[in-house]
Amino acid sequence: MIVIDNVGPSPPARIKRQFVKRIRWGFLLGLMVLIYGSHAPLITLTKVDGKVPFNPSSCVVMIELAKLLISLMTLVLTGGTSNLCAFPRLAFVAPYAVPAILYALNNNLVVLMQAYMDPSSFQVLSNLKIASTALLYSLCLGKRFRPAQWLGLGLLMFAGVFHSYSNLDLEEPDKGEAEEVERLHITAWGLFLVLVYCCVSGLAAVYTEGILKSQQLPLSLQNLYLYIFGVVINGLSSFSSAASDKGFLEGYSWVVWVIIAGQAANGLLMSVVLKHGSGITRLFVISCSMLVNALLSWSTLGLQLTALFPVPVAMIGLAAYLYYR
Repeated sequence: MIVIDNVGPSPPARIKRQFVKRIRWGFLLGLMVLIYGSHAPLITLTKVDGKVPFNPSSCVVMIELAKLLISLMTLVLTGGTSNLCAFPRLAFVAPYAVPAILYALNNNLVVLMQAYMDPSSFQVLSNLKIASTALLYSLCLGKRFRPAQWLGLGLLMFAGVFHSYSNLDLEEPDKGEAEEVERLHITAWGLFLVLVYCCVSGLAAVYTEGILKSQQLPLSLQNLYLYIFGVVINGLSSFSSAASDKGFLEGYSWVVWVIIAGQAANGLLMSVVLKHGSGITRLFVISCSMLVNALLSWSTLGLQLTALFPVPVAMIGLAAYLYYR
């Protein structure tokens, strides 16, 4: 009798490979949570006399430009320049303009909504984008969630709402301060704009994941297409806006450049998650970053954590267990 040995990977080798893969994903997601969570504290550190000294729209353009240059450099280093020898077909490139348009639309919606609600109300209601992303993920990409996963996503959304709401200052201001303190308010038009914002945010994430996974192209090349449109659209928006009297690079400090580097890295890491993972993982990263944001604000800016801070921590942990078990 002839015996043919099993030439596949041995169980120990397969276990080791899976362990290394989990370590890599854990490091990647942990780094993303740290970068997301440090964004707001870093913005606060740049303020001079309570105001941001630089042009925010120029910062967005610089972030997109950094991602574009890193994508091009990665493509060159990995020997993928052969994909650039021939002029790409419009059918391959045009779809990458959609995410840039959607994200630019959302950036303008955030500014527009300030006239119809206070920032605190927007912070609370913007957590609805978790629900919109999950629904669009199910409808557009055909993802079927188990009941426990729907429960986990719902819990994740309420954790964000609870964390935002618990940080609101609901005390009545003194009479002398009443005119200076912006009260909580939202109009019907503001509520409509929030819903549009959440739907556009979910659609942008779902569409980007769909296009990255549907085309069998190197990720660095796909990023190159994405950020070419990102630079063009955000550049046009920045240069056509007359809302700021600051120069393009005026007010930039080393902290601003750290913000640009961090957000550029986060954008590229997010494309890895969307290409090889799931957009739902992105929701968990953003939710966990709220907690990191609070801890960094407490440790570096002296802000006080509320007694209810452990509640959203436990809710997010339970949501992750329900979704990924």
